[in-house]
Amino acid sequence: MFTETLIYIILSGILALFIALFQYRYKSKTKRFKLNALFSFLRFITVFSILLLIINPKFEQIRVYTDKPNLIVALDNSSSIKHLNRDKETKLLVDKLLNDKSLSDKFNISTYTFGNTLKSLDSLTFNETETNINKAFSQFSQVYNSSISPTVLITDGNQTFGNDYQFAYKNYKQPIYPVILGDTITYNDLKIQQLNVNKFAYLKNRFPVEAILVYSGSNSINSKLEVTKQGTTIYSQSVSFSKSDNSKIINFTLPANAIGTNSYKLSLKPIEKEKNTVNNSKNFAIEVIDQKTKIAFVTNIWHPDIGAFKKSIESNEQRSVTVLNSIDIIDQINDYQLIIINQPDNKFRLLFQELDKQNKNRFIIIGAKTDLNFINNINENFSHEIILQTEDYQADFNSNFSPFQLTDIDFESFPPLTSNYGATVFKVPYQSILTKRVGEVSINEPLLATIETNNRREGILFGENIWKWRAQSYLNSKSFKDFDNFIGKLVQYLASNKQRSRLNIDYESFYVGRSNIIMNAQFFDKNYVFDDREILNIKVKDKASDNEIEFPFVLKNKSYQVDLSSLPPSEYNFTVKASKNNMSKSGSFTVLEYDVEQQFLNADVTKLQQLASNSGGKSYFISSADNLINDLMTDNRYTSIQKTTKNVIPLIDWKFLLVVISFCLSAEWFLRKYNGLI
Repeated sequence: MFTETLIYIILSGILALFIALFQYRYKSKTKRFKLNALFSFLRFITVFSILLLIINPKFEQIRVYTDKPNLIVALDNSSSIKHLNRDKETKLLVDKLLNDKSLSDKFNISTYTFGNTLKSLDSLTFNETETNINKAFSQFSQVYNSSISPTVLITDGNQTFGNDYQFAYKNYKQPIYPVILGDTITYNDLKIQQLNVNKFAYLKNRFPVEAILVYSGSNSINSKLEVTKQGTTIYSQSVSFSKSDNSKIINFTLPANAIGTNSYKLSLKPIEKEKNTVNNSKNFAIEVIDQKTKIAFVTNIWHPDIGAFKKSIESNEQRSVTVLNSIDIIDQINDYQLIIINQPDNKFRLLFQELDKQNKNRFIIIGAKTDLNFINNINENFSHEIILQTEDYQADFNSNFSPFQLTDIDFESFPPLTSNYGATVFKVPYQSILTKRVGEVSINEPLLATIETNNRREGILFGENIWKWRAQSYLNSKSFKDFDNFIGKLVQYLASNKQRSRLNIDYESFYVGRSNIIMNAQFFDKNYVFDDREILNIKVKDKASDNEIEFPFVLKNKSYQVDLSSLPPSEYNFTVKASKNNMSKSGSFTVLEYDVEQQFLNADVTKLQQLASNSGGKSYFISSADNLINDLMTDNRYTSIQKTTKNVIPLIDWKFLLVVISFCLSAEWFLRKYNGLI
């Protein structure tokens, strides 16, 4: 409080006293001394309080408190902990840490569980089907990096997906204390390390299966590999292992005799006293189809786009591409479900006439070498303005495209396609998948469009050099998968003559394991515009038990989505129903039994010890957890810090002073009234 303010307060007190004495000593009509003294006191308090509010002095309030370091306890809640028989010990350890008074006095303890996501500790169930330790550290780094927060990591160290957590210390700069739920004992174990099998096979063909088998042990052993289908053995092979010959790659083929989803079980006979037999078997499935989709790529010129289309389309083994010229295709046109026509000119006249005669689907690629006069004369669906000039156009994705589901594969980053300059006029309804863009200017002209007319489907690409897109997609994602899936969906749509449905379901015929069983759906109004007002529900029926469960779809971007990961392994029939429009669509899928968390026999001791060493912490086995508490208590890095806060509070914020003024004025009025002075 400044000296000037203090002087004002003293002067206020003198002034308040003068006013009170002037009224009740000098001007008072009554001569009762005690009553006048009481009135003077009340008036003094009232006036002095009002003057204090006018001066409004400020006071400093200093608060001293102790800031304790954090102690983060992260618990692995995956099923591998229960599989290694460490669940009871883990619960006892957690109770011990949380109930230790010395720890709670020194630290602010926060507890979390992690599996595929990080959660605050509610209960330990050990039923998570996936483990992502690195993701937990990534989220911790967003909250605790600016504080002192040593972290106790209680886990077996077996991560099933995500980035390697061994290097998490580089971003999460806190000491990490792993409590290892396992031991270093090496057990004899025989397991199926990896199983490779195609997703599709063709009826009456044989499909290949590759199994990688691994043995951990020092003795020579013999076992037997078997494949069963519905309890019947359809393939078997004897295998032997030794300390030096501890892995084998087994290749064989199986017959595809039944259309639809066929489920199999690959088993490796356990050795004597084998501790973990869960990893001795794996379920797999294959979808058998009765024919391939045959596609003809018709071209009279050689161009890199030919190879790009062929590679993309044939990435799905259900499809094959044959490259032909405009003459050879005429006699073979009935052998193909879709004809892709690359940069046509007058030599393609007979082909177009035959396609129109059979009302056959087609995909036309228009580029710099295309005869636009021929295109305008030969087809009735669109015409292209003829300007003897080309332009490079980039692509904008149309998220409102409705005939089938597509996703943006980062078309914005793709290099431009070379296209003919000029406008395109459509004479029939069409929908654009991609539109043209020059630099930053979007042009309302189709780059890739589809037409449905007269029970025929047609696709038009107004540009060449799409091979550059496939290369750029690989640079973006380190895989051709995104681009190949995009072309695959386009080809699948164009190769089919099925009538468009307002309710479309996107799902797999079988899922391996219970994680990430996601089903997508789209619903369109009568104009085939995506309708986000509909309510979709799916009713799933277990074929084995006849149990029915209903799930609601949730709206996500431009589709509806439902997560069915809670379903146990079995075969299911389902019906998706649109409530408002009373429409439905049915299908079936299979969930194969597979728990990656049960494939581990030991804790990953080496990686956890390395993580502790690199982060400045220390690792412990669960049997020596008492040493953890002692080390945390004696570590000088984790000391409480005494802090002070200073708040400046103005007097006008004191509501108590208003109460004093009100009381004094009320008391003065009541006493004056009571004594007949009013």
